[in-house]
This record gives sequence, structure tokens and C-alpha cells, in this order.
Amino acid sequence: MECLSEGQSGWRKFAFITQCCSWDTVKKRLPCVQWLRQYSLQWLQLDIISGLTVGLTVVPQALAYAEVAGLPVQFGLYSSYVGCFIYCLLGTSKDVTLGPTAIMSLLVFVYTLGDPSLAILLAFLSGCIQLAMGLFNFGFILDFISYPIIKAFTSAAAVTIGFSQVKNLLGLEEIPRQFILQVYQTFRKLPSARPGDAALGFTCIAVLLILKCMKDHSPRTHSGMPTWQRFFYLIFWVMTTARNALIVVAAGLVAYSFQVMGLQPFILTGKTAEGLPHFKPPPFSEITPNGTVTFIEMIQEIGSGLLIIPFMGLLESVAIARAFASQNKYRINTNQELLAIGFTNILGSFLSTYPVTGSFGRTALNSQTGVCTPAGGVLTGLLVLLSLGYLTPLFFYIPKAALAAVIICAVAPMFDMRICISMWKVKSKTTEIKRNIVI
Repeated sequence: MECLSEGQSGWRKFAFITQCCSWDTVKKRLPCVQWLRQYSLQWLQLDIISGLTVGLTVVPQALAYAEVAGLPVQFGLYSSYVGCFIYCLLGTSKDVTLGPTAIMSLLVFVYTLGDPSLAILLAFLSGCIQLAMGLFNFGFILDFISYPIIKAFTSAAAVTIGFSQVKNLLGLEEIPRQFILQVYQTFRKLPSARPGDAALGFTCIAVLLILKCMKDHSPRTHSGMPTWQRFFYLIFWVMTTARNALIVVAAGLVAYSFQVMGLQPFILTGKTAEGLPHFKPPPFSEITPNGTVTFIEMIQEIGSGLLIIPFMGLLESVAIARAFASQNKYRINTNQELLAIGFTNILGSFLSTYPVTGSFGRTALNSQTGVCTPAGGVLTGLLVLLSLGYLTPLFFYIPKAALAAVIICAVAPMFDMRICISMWKVKSKTTEIKRNIVI
């Protein structure tokens, strides 16, 4: 009997291993296997166009979002390429791009106060929680978050993030990070705004809005269009689609021109660490002038962010994936999405990234440019790596006012006035009903 039970136990182990390594399991856990079998040259062309387009958008946004997180600008780029490669293997949405976002950057600052070690550790711990949720099929939890709550949160975040950039837009200094104090000090110090930064910042916003309006109202190409018209339309499309990169490059050239003349009316980004980050474990302790901060003390400093950051990352990414899957008529696997973002944050923490999630703006751009598979993200990641390897010395001349303009224009569409009005009406009706009941 003992030999039989040992044999049965061995057989069960063998059956379990066989099931884990079966072709169906591989297809489920590596979705790239399914679309690679039918990959075509036409898909490759569209993926290349989408990857380059998103890459030109993610680089200036990454620099700007690092500022929101209170981290050196290179951390935005560090956090922008890991997800491109991992999501290509594990993601189930053809449109989603993982990377730093405005909301996640704001939350990272709230719970780490701009400490790079805490931000990297938070990415690792968030990834572990997200990965565990994916492995235990906890994706259904996200179904209980209502639409009004999501819209209310994103609208509030848009106001907070947008106003936090007013100081950079106007060249104001010594403005606190707390929102109420920030509003008070910003208005109090308005007379000391730097004319150069203010002029450049508002000009950048105006140009970005004009380019966006031109893109939204541009005519479509058709088969009978002459070649020269197609060529000019392509130039126009690139300029309006990659407007963030265009503005940042133009502002950098203006700042460099003033630097050559011995003048500098703008506050610049300054020196940026060059090259790629070293592959090393996330910091489980931190050495400070006051001594060594242990792992437990770091966890205590992060506090409730240990739950809020991973959950908000999943909520934002899955909500975006579902929205575009419904729009483009395909299905996603929620638990597989959790695995993808979990692996991204865990591996990213070994490459000095802070927590990332799905980006609505870049995902929308990815979809609009006709991406066919997650392979488009590979080219986006390579473009970010190229920027880290060769362009970081040029980031010195990027004015902070230009980055502030990019952030403000990126978060403005997140504010939904309609849902605010709707919630206000509901609250008024509820208050009236309660008053009638009391009477």
C-alpha cells in the first residue's frame, strides 16, 4: 500500500508538471505565441509606424512625469522601456503600452516624497502583489470598482497634477508640494514669475493645442490622392502626432541658442545621469547621513501606499485594456494582464524604475496609428533605450516650462466636467430627498 501511495503521488506530480508545460498552458501564459503564428509583413509595417510614433511621445512625457514623481528625469526613461518588452510577451491587448503615467507618478511622490530608493522598492513590492493577484485569479475584484469612482479620481488627479506644474510654467521657486499650500503660495508669488519661462510655457501650450486641433480635424487620405499630397499629409501627420517631442526639441533649441549668447531666461532641466541603469537588486535598506534605514522602516515610510499603488496600477491598466478591447472588438484576459504588469514592475525594480501602469494617452495613440500586435512596443522600447544611451547630455537644455506644458496638455483631457456635473445633480437630489423624509 505504501508503494502504491508513493506511485500515485509520483504520478500526480508528473501529471501536474505535464499540465503546466502543455501547449494550451503555454498559449495561455504567453499570448505572443498565438499572434506570432499569423504575423505578416503588413502587420510589421503598421507595428513599426505605431512603435515609432508612441516612442516619440513617450520620451518627452517620461521626462515630465519624473518631475511629477519628484525624481530625477532619467528615472522617467528608466521606467519607460521595460514594460514595452515584457508586455509584448505577456500582454493580451494589442493597444496597451505600459510606462509612467501622470496619476501613478503623483501617487509615487505622495508615498515616497521623491526618494529614489523608496520608489524603486515600491515598484518591486507592487509587482509582487500584482503578480500574486494574477496567479490566484483575483482579477474579478476590479469588476467591483464603479465608473463614477474612477472618473472622479482621475478628474481630481488631473486638477492636482496640472496645478502642480504651474510653478514650472511660470518659473516660480520654493513652492511646497502640498496642494492647499501650493495653491496659496503660487498665487502669492505670481508677481515674481519669470517672464521668459511664462512666455515659453504659454507659447508651448498654445502650439500643442493648435497641433492637437489640427490633428483632430485633419482630412483623411484616399486612394485617388496624388503622391505629393500624400507626402505632405505624412509630414503633417508626423508633426501633429509627435507634437510633444516637437515642442520639447524646439524649446531645447531655443534655450541652447540663448546659452550660446551668454543669456538664459529659462530654468533648465539640468544635468542628467548618462547611460543605461545598472542591473541590481532593489534597495532593501538605505544608507542616510543619519544612519541606515532598515527594510521594515522603509515599509513603514511607504505606509498605505503598499496597497494603494499596486491596486491603482492594476485598475488603471485593466480599465484601459478593457476600453480599447471593446472599441476594437477583441477580448483580453484580466488575470494575464495582472501577470504582465506584475512582472514589469518586479523586473523594472532591478533596473531602477518606479511603479508603472497602462497609459491612456499613449494607448489611444497606439490604437489610432493602427497597431496590430504588442510587437509595436518593442520599437518604442528601443527608441527609449537609444535616448538613454546617446541623448541624455542634450536633456540639460530642456526648459522645465516646456515639460510643464506637456504635462498640463496631457492631463487636461482626464478632467471630465460632465461626470462632475452629474455627481453634483445626484448629490443635490439625494439631499432634497433626505430633507423631505425628515420633514
